Amino acid sequence: MIYLVTIVGNGFMVCAIIATPHLHTPMYFFLCNLSLIDIFYSSRTVPKVLVDLLSPSRRISLTACGIQVYVGLFLGGTECLLLALMAYDRYVAICRPLYYLIIMKWSICYKLIVFVWLSSFITTVFPSMLMPMRVCNPNQINHFVCEVLAVVKLSCDSTHQSEIVVFFLTFIVLLFPFLFILLSYIAIISSVLKIHSAARSKAFSTCSSHITVVALLYGTALVMYFRPSSSYTSNQEKYVSFGKYISVFYGIIIPMLNPLIYSLKNKEVTKKFFVRKTV
Repeated sequence: MIYLVTIVGNGFMVCAIIATPHLHTPMYFFLCNLSLIDIFYSSRTVPKVLVDLLSPSRRISLTACGIQVYVGLFLGGTECLLLALMAYDRYVAICRPLYYLIIMKWSICYKLIVFVWLSSFITTVFPSMLMPMRVCNPNQINHFVCEVLAVVKLSCDSTHQSEIVVFFLTFIVLLFPFLFILLSYIAIISSVLKIHSAARSKAFSTCSSHITVVALLYGTALVMYFRPSSSYTSNQEKYVSFGKYISVFYGIIIPMLNPLIYSLKNKEVTKKFFVRKTV
């Protein structure tokens, strides 16, 4: 049911944005990309998990496991960078409204999206492919999905180098965009507090959905990847269970919640399909 809601909800967002001319703005263009990422990210693992729930063997090849890891890193990094780009869009719209159409014109938006997808590949997948890991015991992975931190435990070499790579990628893909988002909203709040109350509430309402999504994603991802390095390779049940619960939340639950958050808090989207037209 969660997977069905994820596909239908995100598919609804993509179709609503494409089919509605007045939603053809940079903000909704970025939101359309976010919905596509959520569809791909959820489809990366959930179908295999559903098969495993009905199968006693629960096997996956090393190639398929590697694909899950690389695709997860790529899409996760892309979503983090995209959320930073969406924060920048809100910053320009609220703090530089007179220059918005110039700064966020379509030619620039297309280049920014290409930059987000390309930079995510360069910072996540490319370094990982240059440092292949030698797997000693591929017979069992203590996780429901090939998560990078769970796969690191299968290495027969020293995991110190892998931990450094994970921390470096986390800093680039998670912490740097998160700091950029914080700075953007500090500037937004500072600007909004200078205007009168009626416009102030409207300005904050345009950011509420984005803030909610950022809090959910970064809250879980930062807790997951900024744990003590000793927990990466620990087989203690508390660390294993903790990692599984967090993976379920940001890998399965959040892609389902994102379209609900944006559609329920956005009148322009809900009007497209849920408001009855009068003749």
